[in-house]
Amino acid sequence: MAVFRLYVITDRGLSHGLSESEVARLAYSGGADVVQLRMKSGCGREILEQAVIIRKYASEYRKMFIVNDRVDIALLSDADGVHLGQTDIPIKEARKLLSDGKIIGKSVHSLEEAITAVDDGADYLGVGSIFATATKEDAKQHLGLKTLMSIKDAVDIPVVAIGGINMNNITSVVATGVEAIAVVSAVVSEDDIMEATKRIKDLVATENRESRKI
Repeated sequence: MAVFRLYVITDRGLSHGLSESEVARLAYSGGADVVQLRMKSGCGREILEQAVIIRKYASEYRKMFIVNDRVDIALLSDADGVHLGQTDIPIKEARKLLSDGKIIGKSVHSLEEAITAVDDGADYLGVGSIFATATKEDAKQHLGLKTLMSIKDAVDIPVVAIGGINMNNITSVVATGVEAIAVVSAVVSEDDIMEATKRIKDLVATENRESRKI
């Protein structure tokens, strides 16, 4: 699986009227390595329309594109993979539909869930919510850095930290050694999405370089 550092998740409720594909284009141009299409309220037709456009942008920028929850949309849009929650279809069932070259991520909220996801064949873990967040009402709130580090130390697949991460606390998250940082409002709700993405990507890259010196 390709290495990635910054993972941006769409949220139309925060994007000041911009569509998911417009957010994706701006995020890719600002340096996002991955964009996840998350549309909780859209109909299947609309989600697919946005997915097809984002797939085009991802190819142009040579970046990754992941679809949240919907394996069917991931298949039809030729996304790089799908991200599954704890209540979505099991990883092993999703793998029956997706080729081995496609990525399956899994949201986990505890060490037990993380180990289960690895055993089931997850390619990466989304761990959160690290800090309190209002962008995902069903997220388990404020797991904290200690839980994040315990999961990171226990698994041998990439860990993506998510939930309430912003410019004020991102340094402490990067210091845990996680492979990637996922953000929603810190990018999507900003007036200049491209510049916000660039600022966070630069900070993540700088902190990663400093961590390697220690």
